Amino acid sequence: MTFGIIQERKTPPDRRVVFTPEELVRLQEEFPQAKIKVETSPIRFFKDEEYATLGLEVTTDMSTCDVLLGVKEVPVDALIPNKKYFFFSHTIKKQPYNRKLLQAVLDKNIELYDHETIVDANNRRLIGFGRYAGIVGSYNGLRGFGMKYELFNLPKAETLNSREDLIAKLKRQTLPPIKIVLTGKGKVGMGAKEILDAIKIKEITVEQFLTKNYSEPVYVQLDVLDYNKRKDGQQLSKQDFYNNPTDYVSDFKRFTKVSDIFMAGHFYGNNSPFILTQEMLKAADCKLKVVADISCDVNGPIACTIKASTIADPFFGYLPYENKEVSYTHPGSILVMSVDNLPCELPKDASEGFGEMFMEHVIPAFFNGDQQGILQRAKMTENGKLTPRFAYLQDYVDGKE
Repeated sequence: MTFGIIQERKTPPDRRVVFTPEELVRLQEEFPQAKIKVETSPIRFFKDEEYATLGLEVTTDMSTCDVLLGVKEVPVDALIPNKKYFFFSHTIKKQPYNRKLLQAVLDKNIELYDHETIVDANNRRLIGFGRYAGIVGSYNGLRGFGMKYELFNLPKAETLNSREDLIAKLKRQTLPPIKIVLTGKGKVGMGAKEILDAIKIKEITVEQFLTKNYSEPVYVQLDVLDYNKRKDGQQLSKQDFYNNPTDYVSDFKRFTKVSDIFMAGHFYGNNSPFILTQEMLKAADCKLKVVADISCDVNGPIACTIKASTIADPFFGYLPYENKEVSYTHPGSILVMSVDNLPCELPKDASEGFGEMFMEHVIPAFFNGDQQGILQRAKMTENGKLTPRFAYLQDYVDGKE
């Protein structure tokens, strides 16, 4: 079986890759029957020479590969028929802008495996870049605070080489006694927490956060039942929230009254209540100065996320009373960071972490008969049709949704 590491062709360019040169060497050592080809790329963080130096074949011809591995969506005209492809297709939520991509995948008889669909038997995602989104998003949130109040001017994360560099830059700054509220305890939330812990910001409880003042910067990390409550007042389990999200309303307003920075690292499920509403932002007692929306659902649960910002221009101001974008230097504005491709700012670390996960969870399935059902669950298309697990996308493919 021949695996191909394809060039990233989406604009803006993405410098990440599924496997680093060293990880591909490990793949060949552990699975000698695997052949590997690396498509030449002018933008990849790891240069062609780094692969070639380790004895890996670098080529422009991927037609003999069985399985093609990429990060972002593959342009329709670059898809090779009758192949197996792994990449983030951004189609499983029926995203309108990628309908033609999924149609082309079916027309070209491609077996598509979306990285988001690689899950275990309990439907938990096994691979992704979430940790690095949290790491960069946390850094950007603090960078934005420093810029808004002219306290310090940190370099862009993309100009630094690693997580350690981000931490070193932050450690040199002096933060006032601010309060940071962080939502989410998944990979994104825990990635953001890594940064806060690394620079020694003190973690406190919900009760302490809401009732006490501190002479140093502090943060609290919230789970779903900390910022949502049942409409009937009952206190039930998290599972009840997941099963019955419409029975809940946001309980986040109590945090807006005492927080300076909100780092949003939660997963937002369908039918869940909005978390930070425009009414909360307009309230006279809202203290929020910076919102780092790492999860970045535009026009979703965070009312000030009215657009996705970019790595080139990551910050904008949000004026609550007029629900519009202004300069983040506007005295009445909240600075918003809503970059939707944060891991791209740390391509080396993100690629290394992703490759390790892919090596652990996915590659063995090709050689052990897919014992854990990883490939079977992840497969979206086969023989020109949607697989049963993804049949819900048929109306989307047909243009009816």
